[in-house]
Amino acid sequence: MLPEDQEPLKSGYRTIRLPEAREGVRRAGRFVLDAAEDYRPAVTRVFGWRRKLGTALASVLAVWIFFHVLLGANGTVAYGNKLSEYKALEKDVDQLQEQNDQLKKRIEALKGDPAAIEREAREQLHYAKPGEMVYVAPAPPPPPMPRNNSAKR
Repeated sequence: MLPEDQEPLKSGYRTIRLPEAREGVRRAGRFVLDAAEDYRPAVTRVFGWRRKLGTALASVLAVWIFFHVLLGANGTVAYGNKLSEYKALEKDVDQLQEQNDQLKKRIEALKGDPAAIEREAREQLHYAKPGEMVYVAPAPPPPPMPRNNSAKR
């Protein structure tokens, strides 16, 4: 039942007069202030720990970043490994390039230099000129068989 000065609206809401609204706001304000007084020690403690908590979180973040930079997928350790691998591969490429150049020179010599052709024939095919003797070293003996029970079977 509504007081005489209030009429229900068609939407289902009721109108509140200004003095009643002010009283409601005052009660809500008192409730908030009382709740703030009840929670003041906890809030004071939290704000007291704020600097310590922030320092601890910043320290944990700094340590995590340090280990990520040092040991991460593209960290300094991985970079050092990749750098040493790069240098080793670069050295291999230089050696292979030098070997390739030597083989190209040898091919060019075999295409037109009779002395180079003769040298290859003597070394690889064991050819000799008439009246020359070729000495060939015997093949090394095979390694001895191991002496244990499995070798006897």
